[in-house]
Amino acid sequence: MATTGMPFADLMGVEILEAGKERVRGRMVVREDLCTAGQILHGGAYMAFADALGAIGGVLNLPEGAARTTTLESKTNFLGSAKVGETVEGEATPLHIGRRSSVWQTRITGQDGKLLCLVIQTQMTIVP
Repeated sequence: MATTGMPFADLMGVEILEAGKERVRGRMVVREDLCTAGQILHGGAYMAFADALGAIGGVLNLPEGAARTTTLESKTNFLGSAKVGETVEGEATPLHIGRRSSVWQTRITGQDGKLLCLVIQTQMTIVP
């Protein structure tokens, strides 16, 4: 298990389980400080978790000479909830890898494997 190398994602407790050009997997424990008043994972925490996984995939797929990547667009569908103390897992896979951008789909599931959130994001490639 490894940290993300991104301060905010590390602050949230995101752990990287696998990182490759075709798939990035991670997990995160639902803590009280990541929740809504109802003790369920905040939508912004889902989005930040997915964004971190997709960004890692974007970086791993940067073309030769590209300096970095940044999120250009993100769309989230919330399908379920996770409670304090539960662990959520995310898996980001590329839908498109191009010269100037990549598009990533991240599925976030609960401990029981149920799909809780689906995120599609576009990572822009920034060339010096």
